[in-house]
Amino acid sequence: MLPLLLVTVVAVQHRSVLAAGFAHLRTAEWPWLLAAAGATCLTWVAASCTRQGAVVERLPRRRLLATQFAAGAANHLLPTGLGASAVNLRFMTVCGLPLARSSAALGLYLLAESIGRVALLGALLIAFPDALSLGTLVPETAFGPLLAGVAVVVVIAAAVLVLVRRLRSALVSFLRTALGEARSVHTRPARALALWGGSFAFPALQASVLVLTGRALGLDIPPAHMAVAYLAATVAVALVPTPGGIGSVEAALVVALVAAGGPAAVATAVVLAFRVITVWLPLVPGALTLAALVRLKVI
Repeated sequence: MLPLLLVTVVAVQHRSVLAAGFAHLRTAEWPWLLAAAGATCLTWVAASCTRQGAVVERLPRRRLLATQFAAGAANHLLPTGLGASAVNLRFMTVCGLPLARSSAALGLYLLAESIGRVALLGALLIAFPDALSLGTLVPETAFGPLLAGVAVVVVIAAAVLVLVRRLRSALVSFLRTALGEARSVHTRPARALALWGGSFAFPALQASVLVLTGRALGLDIPPAHMAVAYLAATVAVALVPTPGGIGSVEAALVVALVAAGGPAAVATAVVLAFRVITVWLPLVPGALTLAALVRLKVI
């Protein structure tokens, strides 16, 4: 709840910018917004490909796609992607995969998606080094405390693993299963292509939704720079434990777009429209799909 509270405080302090952003939504060009909605639908297809690529067994396609749509709604109930992970873990176990292998496939999916997102960001930053002014996102004085915090977390995690034998044994068993699952998947070219193709397509499609929304609202930023802003913002807030990234993603995206050269009011309008298309419009249908899948015992 703390990140949501902090975002609320910031929103109240900058309510004039938010009001200007909402007012600017009336100028949106609907063909671009419809294209953004279409790209959003393709993200569920990309997620389905990645989920299928993470396991050797063939999963039922229609139920897999419906599960990804429903997982988006569940993702807004729990922080840091736990809702979608729980839905997909249950789906794989219902399909007959043992719990250990389902967990390993889930870990492989998360790893591949993270690698795809960071790799795309790195490639775009190399191709467009002036796309984002990182100093406006993270002040130089913040790097010291940030590194110190990461070091403390690593030390605590290492100490817990050394001192708690049962946890260490469980982790070793999980890693052994995960490595075996990864080797099995990569011996089948079709599965490897689905895994990595979907991992790169998913963040690319999400970035394209932001670009199309920016075009709809006349945001004067090159498309590649908007894509860099999106990827940088989502990577930065990956560890912020808010359900569905609500609040943290909006704040980071506005800051990133302003850092890329966009006016604050227009950037706010773009982010609001982007989140409506990708989060709020699919939320109720996704929740109904989730309820139906539970009732039909698909998950």
